[in-house]
Amino acid sequence: MDRRQQKTRAAIFTAFTTLLTQKSYSKITVQDIIDTADVGRTTFYAHFETKDDLLKALCEALFQHIMDSAKDCTHTHGLYTNDQPESIFCHLLQHLQENDHHILELLTCDQSGIFLRYFQDSLSALIESHYIEPSDQFVVPRDFLIHHISGSFVEMVLWWMKGHQKYTPVELDQYFRCVIAPILSKLS
Repeated sequence: MDRRQQKTRAAIFTAFTTLLTQKSYSKITVQDIIDTADVGRTTFYAHFETKDDLLKALCEALFQHIMDSAKDCTHTHGLYTNDQPESIFCHLLQHLQENDHHILELLTCDQSGIFLRYFQDSLSALIESHYIEPSDQFVVPRDFLIHHISGSFVEMVLWWMKGHQKYTPVELDQYFRCVIAPILSKLS
């Protein structure tokens, strides 16, 4: 993607996240996004087929950032030492707490199910690439285990938000890893 395309895509992301602070996801139209981003309709559709595709891309961008950070530790929130990730879950929780890309609005909006589906799919890929080796053998099907862990994380995040983020990302990460560690060790 060339620099001009990246700039246009960033403008669309910014417009979308700005609109999310002003109204619910279901009330945002493609025309609203186009007007706010100051791009043409053809330009929008050159990047995204639908508003849902834009939402999916936003979620993918967050997870790509986390994956890239885990590899090269360029933007780490102080969570990485000696080039080793302390916890990818904690990094994700930090982004949620910082409300990057207005994720909290997406989690609580009237159409949160769409975002949660993309969120869980991206999280499953993250879990598969960082916690479960292709050679690992489990008593339960591998995809069941991945879905169980990602589903638990999503539910934990929703619980955390309902409690007004009473715990820090570090505390919540410790609790979550404490719960999943026995699952991973007992199933192999």
